[in-house]
Amino acid sequence: MLDRRSFADKTTLAKELADAVAGRINAAIAERGEAAIAVSGGSTPARFFAALGKRKDIDWGKVVVTLVDERWVDELNERSNAALVNEKLLQGPAASARFLPLYSGGAEPDAARIARTAAGLQHLPHPFAAVVLGMGSDGHTASFFPGGDTLAQALSASGPVIAIRAPGAGEPRVTFTLPRLLETDALFLHIEGEDKAQVLETALADGPVEEMPVRAVLRAGRPMTVYWCP
Repeated sequence: MLDRRSFADKTTLAKELADAVAGRINAAIAERGEAAIAVSGGSTPARFFAALGKRKDIDWGKVVVTLVDERWVDELNERSNAALVNEKLLQGPAASARFLPLYSGGAEPDAARIARTAAGLQHLPHPFAAVVLGMGSDGHTASFFPGGDTLAQALSASGPVIAIRAPGAGEPRVTFTLPRLLETDALFLHIEGEDKAQVLETALADGPVEEMPVRAVLRAGRPMTVYWCP
C-alpha cells in the first residue's frame, strides 16, 4: 500500500509532487465541480507550495485549500502554518483559491473555538482531492504527537478536528482527525533528508502507535505515496 518515490533533489521533488497534486485537483474538479486539498506546514513544503501555486492549468477558483493541522497562533505569528500557505502557495494563479484556516481566535483552543473551526469547515468539498502529510523526527504527522493529551481521540474520532497538546508540539494545536484525513482521493507523505528516511524505516517496523503516531497512517490500509529526496 506504500508507493515510495525518490528524487535527486528538492527542486525535482517539488515539481513532481506538484504535478501529482495538480492532477488530483483537476480530476476532482472534472468529477465533482470543485476540489479541496489539505497541506502541511513547516519548512519542508515551501518549494512544493511555490511549484503548485504557479500552475496555470488549474481552475483555482474552484479549489479550497486548508491545513492538515495548525499551531494555535494567528497568521501574524512566524510559526503560523497559514502564514506559510499564504506566502508560498496562494500567490500568482493560486491566489484565487479559497483558504479555510483552522485557527479561530483566542489564546487557547477550547471547546467553543474548536466548534467554531469545525463549523467553518462544514462546506469543505468532500472528499479531499489530495492530502499531503509531513513527518517529524519524533514520528509525528499532522499534530499526532507522541504524548499528546488527545492522541487516541485524534486517531479515531469521527469529528473533523480536535485540539491537542504535547510535550514536543510547542504551542497547543488543532488538527484534522485521522479518519477525516483518510477521506481523500490521494494521500501523500512528503519527507526530505536521510534522517527522515530512517525515521520512516523505524515507523514501518513493529512498535506501538503511541511511540510513533505516523504508524497509525501507515497501518490504516490506505494507499499512500511517499515523496523523498536526500
